[in-house]
Amino acid sequence: MTEVSAVSPEAFDIPCAGGLFIRGEVYPAASPLGSVVICHGFKGFAHWAFFPYLARSLAESGLTAITFDFSGSGIGRDRETFTEPDAFAGNTFSKELEDIANVVDYARRMKFIKGKFGLFGHSRGGAMAILYTATPDAEVKSLVTWAAIGHTNWWTPEEAIIWRRRGYAEVTNSRTGQVMRLGTELLDDVELHANTTLNVAAAAAKIKMPWLIVHGTTDETVPSTDGERLHELSLRVSTLRLIEGANHGFDAKHPLNEVPSILERVVQETVMFFVRNTTQ
Repeated sequence: MTEVSAVSPEAFDIPCAGGLFIRGEVYPAASPLGSVVICHGFKGFAHWAFFPYLARSLAESGLTAITFDFSGSGIGRDRETFTEPDAFAGNTFSKELEDIANVVDYARRMKFIKGKFGLFGHSRGGAMAILYTATPDAEVKSLVTWAAIGHTNWWTPEEAIIWRRRGYAEVTNSRTGQVMRLGTELLDDVELHANTTLNVAAAAAKIKMPWLIVHGTTDETVPSTDGERLHELSLRVSTLRLIEGANHGFDAKHPLNEVPSILERVVQETVMFFVRNTTQ
């Protein structure tokens, strides 16, 4: 295992509709050669386990890294705990796409992004990165997804009926044990846009830039077949890396006091990919 290194991040807040905020930080490279925006997944947050380690590794390799909590993540001002349950309950995929656009706009205004940039996403954040990259004028130069979900609809028709009847669905945060509610906004969003702006498969087929797809063979949350399917759809622009024995978090634990060997290897390959394909 490798010890975690340190690069001092610069915090930012971006106000959003409904009194919400996108809270994040920039990990500046000393002599930046490019930039990478990092998206966390469902029930995740920017300070969880490997995200700061990945961001610092990118910065140390010459790429300014930008991490953030989605405005509907539920994470509060302390950047660690779920103290905004209403924000979480009302979050949608479409709102997360807007959040990515807002982060990119902010980073451009502040000169953290100049020209095209790299985009990273883990789990649901991987799907968001795919969907964003496929949008017109996204200006993404390279893409990396870890354990990305291959579709936005993970529930059965029967579960959707119960969800709508009750007005909410419940999910458990395995890390904290909290039972968290999802309102019908997410259900409505997917039912309305599943075949258009939230169609991950169709978006994957539109990707034209270098794309690294990483997935663990023993992922307990998102099956590695999702990664294989995305690779098949991506018109031969993607590189698929199936990591033997790796789980959904690539052996990372929060807090990340030491870096497990699987995670270190995946981060190194990710950083090299971005350096090779993102530098201006």
